[in-house]
Amino acid sequence: MPSPYAELLAETEVRQRSVEVLGSTTRYWDYGPEDAHTTIVVVHGYRGEHHGLEPVVAHLRDLRIISPDLPGFGESDALVGRPHDIVGYSAWLKAFVAAVDPTHTAVILGHSFGSIVVAAAVADGLATPRVILINPIAAPALEGPNGFMSRLTLLYYRLGRALPSRIGAALLGNWVIVQFMSVFLAQSKDPAVRRFTHDQHHTYFSRYATRDSVVEGFEASISSDVSMFAARISQPTLLIGADNDPITTVAAQRHLETLFPDARLTIVTGVGHLVHYEKPAEAARAIVDFLGAGRVAQ
Repeated sequence: MPSPYAELLAETEVRQRSVEVLGSTTRYWDYGPEDAHTTIVVVHGYRGEHHGLEPVVAHLRDLRIISPDLPGFGESDALVGRPHDIVGYSAWLKAFVAAVDPTHTAVILGHSFGSIVVAAAVADGLATPRVILINPIAAPALEGPNGFMSRLTLLYYRLGRALPSRIGAALLGNWVIVQFMSVFLAQSKDPAVRRFTHDQHHTYFSRYATRDSVVEGFEASISSDVSMFAARISQPTLLIGADNDPITTVAAQRHLETLFPDARLTIVTGVGHLVHYEKPAEAARAIVDFLGAGRVAQ
């Protein structure tokens, strides 16, 4: 499916690279000028990969963006000798940043599940001048209005792991279930954007290394949230939320802002949990304003 942002992305220089991190290979994509004054390391959401954040990357100019596939997803190997939990992903992110940005001057950005990974790593000592969280998971997934759905989804994932390999893989990648998830999250009224969003989910949602990694990843996504780490993040932090996010309410986002020593919340209107697909220009503008660096493509 043609991307509505393809022309902008084509104007951005990109280099595909890999690095050994904690005993496994992490694939990453390096966008923009290598000598840019400001670098951002971006961490995608659960069952996504680097492609998901490309619409935001496409709107950013004069910045260097380093975008890895999380371990166990996309083209990156699974973690070795440790579970795919928040502790494991936090350790991976700290080691990855040390490998690609040894001066620790890069800004760290996370989307959705990536917001938890970033928050945990920074709270645990990952050095960075600033933090950006898009669609941050602001409250426990097992509590509140989505608690029942989270538990039901957990049963689905565990069933997918317990069944024989072929049947379990078919269940986890079932077209109808992926489509239901995509429709549930999509808010855009633009048919081209909606088609692109659904196509992205069907194309990349099932590119994971093992069933264990995908189930462990989901367990991690619902067992932690950004609020658990906010008080220990002293760096200036930008929260880019959404007014119709079905996963995190505006009230929860506003409360999350108060938990950080130094944070500001920007609410993007007319969008839900897919700001990166549906309102990437608005996200890019908020990022540029926050950093005082780069510019937004016209």
